[in-house]
Amino acid sequence: MSDISRRRALKVLGAAPFVGAAVLDAQQPATGGQQPATPHVTPQPPAQNTNPQPPKNQAKNKFFTAKEARTAGVLADDIIPRDAKSGSATEAGVIPYIDFHMSVPETDDATRVQMRGGLRWLDTESRRRFGVGYAAAKTDQRHAILDDIAYPDKTAPEFRAGTAFFTRFRDLVGGGFFSSAMGWKDLQYIGNTFNPGWNGCPDAAMRKLGVSHDLMNTRIPSQVQVSETRR
Repeated sequence: MSDISRRRALKVLGAAPFVGAAVLDAQQPATGGQQPATPHVTPQPPAQNTNPQPPKNQAKNKFFTAKEARTAGVLADDIIPRDAKSGSATEAGVIPYIDFHMSVPETDDATRVQMRGGLRWLDTESRRRFGVGYAAAKTDQRHAILDDIAYPDKTAPEFRAGTAFFTRFRDLVGGGFFSSAMGWKDLQYIGNTFNPGWNGCPDAAMRKLGVSHDLMNTRIPSQVQVSETRR
């Protein structure tokens, strides 16, 4: 995943096709996977807080187990890491956001199975290659796995299940980050902001249109009109 910045994430969210829910109960063989030409590079290392226990002031997860939350957090920060402009996905609260979406009744069981199965697949693949789960693997080891599942149009057949999971997870991470205060500040979004300095149309434009603000001064206020009518 080349230049996996949040700007890159925005482009990917708009370009990557939705791959649909996939049930990942069985481990698929992983041989002969094609590596993309450009390696996965992160501007700065992801957040190092991999403690599976949430802080005391943080609500407990309704969907994720502690182990799943740890894996999901490391993966989320691999997708949107901290950089010089703003914090990482986990610092923006993406994991509670995804946990909420997985726990509500509107989410179907197939989506929940895909999430749990995908995280399990990620851990299994990491152990198969490197002898440790995904969250415990080194940065370059994790990125080696992501290089195989981050590009749907380049995915080898044995990685299609992992790609289906990753595509959906990346969408959730992007949605969670860019709907957070950290995310919209990163985008410099200023919508819904009251403008106290609006002084109307500039005089030059008014002259070009052949109109004037003075016209409004010749109008009789509505309450005065009503009084005159009653007389």
